[in-house]
Amino acid sequence: MATVKDFSVEEKLLALIKLQKIDSKLDQIQILKGELPMEVSDLEDEIQGLNSRKTRIEEEINGIAEYIEGRKAAIVEAEELIKKYEKQSEAVKNSREFEAINKEIEMQQLEAKLAEKHIRDANEEMAEKVRNLDNAKKTIATKEGVLNHKKGELEKIIAETDKEETEYRKNIEAARGAIEERLLYSYDRIRSSYRNGLAVVPIERDACGGCYNSIPPQRQSEIKQRKKVLVCENCGRILVDEDLNNTVEI
Repeated sequence: MATVKDFSVEEKLLALIKLQKIDSKLDQIQILKGELPMEVSDLEDEIQGLNSRKTRIEEEINGIAEYIEGRKAAIVEAEELIKKYEKQSEAVKNSREFEAINKEIEMQQLEAKLAEKHIRDANEEMAEKVRNLDNAKKTIATKEGVLNHKKGELEKIIAETDKEETEYRKNIEAARGAIEERLLYSYDRIRSSYRNGLAVVPIERDACGGCYNSIPPQRQSEIKQRKKVLVCENCGRILVDEDLNNTVEI
């Protein structure tokens, strides 16, 4: 059975320092990107929604246009029927037939007027839809301009940092593999508790490098001996002496 190497406390601390420094480098790259990835994603979703709205308005405009054409056809049909009934009225034999034809003419005249009203109402509705469509197109154009600008910024940052980030991500796997599971769990838990992601910090000017709380001389002496993994009693971060921290370069 293979034996597992028993790392010294100093070796464990060095592995933690290395992991922290790599994580901090990756954090700096993410800070450089800032909110751009989220902003780009949000803008893409917003533009997709606006395009769906634009398509819906265009379909509504087409529907109104078809309705107007239908009403125009109804007017033509009514006018043709009026001419037909007027011609028939010239050959009526009694007043009853005359009154019946007149009623048909009046009905077709009402149909034509009603169709004209429907066309006016539809044209007003269409004008409103066209204004909405124009506003939607302008909004989309503006949003696309902002999106292209932000995409350009993000692509520039990615181009500048991609190689470096890839290297750090490769190194981070090796660094994590050199730390025992229990210690790695504690590191991840502490790191996730702070916005700056610092879980391992050196003592600087007799104070914790994370919370800046003063570290008593006796505690500092214990940390410099590197016989135990010790944490700040105030913030819970893992503490290392500055000399050991400075020996690790990435």
